[in-house]
Amino acid sequence: MTTRVTLISPALSTALREARFADGPLDAAGLRQAEAVRGGAADAVAGQLVFTSPSLRCEQTAEALGLVAEPLPELRTCGMGRWRGLRLDEVAATEPQAVAAWLADPAAAPHGGESLEALHTRVGHWLDALPADARVLAVAEPDVVRALTVHAIGAPAGVFWRLDVLPLTATELSGRNGRWNLRGGRPLGGAPE
Repeated sequence: MTTRVTLISPALSTALREARFADGPLDAAGLRQAEAVRGGAADAVAGQLVFTSPSLRCEQTAEALGLVAEPLPELRTCGMGRWRGLRLDEVAATEPQAVAAWLADPAAAPHGGESLEALHTRVGHWLDALPADARVLAVAEPDVVRALTVHAIGAPAGVFWRLDVLPLTATELSGRNGRWNLRGGRPLGGAPE
């Protein structure tokens, strides 16, 4: 029996555009883009478990796509501690050594929040606990999609930073017994590439 997981990244929001460690609503362009691909995502969910990261932008993306999705705490974004609400460039200007440590060491959490290693462990446990024949669709934060991808293919945690997750793209994982195959970055119909 094969488990199939489709991860959809959220549409654009101001926070995503600004590389800000924050949640927020979709911006007008992101909402239009998600609504433009509504039919394709909604048609694909028959018989699937449908989840979303518990963030406003993911919940709004799911709604714009016509999905009825359950917010799942295991799929929350990485906890950013005192950096929450700040832009990456702001933090890099005031704490360059802390940012360098965070980017170089998956076990580091200089912001006082969650390390990338802890994020990988959390989402990996969720993926590994899915039933053997599960069909799952989840609108998930880009960092969650990257962490799940790294876990699924058994890559070193540092690969996390080498994966780009564009808005409104599908990353598909299929497998069984801990062996996963990956199909990444497929744009939803009409989404920007």
